[in-house]
Amino acid sequence: MSEVEQQPVLGRAFNDVLTELHAHVFTGVPGESDPFVLSMLDREYIAYVLACYYQCDHCQRYHARAIGRERRKFGADDWDWKKELVRVTLFLRTSHSEISHTEWREWEQAWRSFAKRLDLRHPTLACYIAYAIGIARNDDTLMDLAFSSLNSAHPEDEVLTGVVRDIDRVVIFMKAATSKNRTDPIIIRHLKTRGISVS
Repeated sequence: MSEVEQQPVLGRAFNDVLTELHAHVFTGVPGESDPFVLSMLDREYIAYVLACYYQCDHCQRYHARAIGRERRKFGADDWDWKKELVRVTLFLRTSHSEISHTEWREWEQAWRSFAKRLDLRHPTLACYIAYAIGIARNDDTLMDLAFSSLNSAHPEDEVLTGVVRDIDRVVIFMKAATSKNRTDPIIIRHLKTRGISVS
């Protein structure tokens, strides 16, 4: 089968749906998407951390490039965002259910200190990311902690609702995308053992 005739593993129709979902989450679909409350840079930072959390190299490269474009477009202040976001990922791998109450209290203090430092670089980013990771792993304790900060940062109901909606959409898209991008090469390799060519 030639390269031109190859079908994606999931099929073209499904890939088209993922592409449209990506547009709804990041760029918007005119006349269809809800308006975004979080900036594209906010959403890309969240996506990058989720890519790190799910260990998807493809998604990390894609969203790192998108962050670079957004930062250049708006002349964002220089800071080592990639290193700091990897640190966020490390922090948020800790789950309350896996450590003692005493350890959790220490973790919370350390997290709050780290989050304040990150927020000096990009306001409210730490709680956006923490809420996203909480959603991704269904961690109500982390979601409660992050929501407390979100609630304080956004006193207007409509804005808070929009922020939560934007974060949730990024998480849902990234969970699907990271799974697809991590497993496609394996599936393609498996099918090739049968002489089946897919892209």
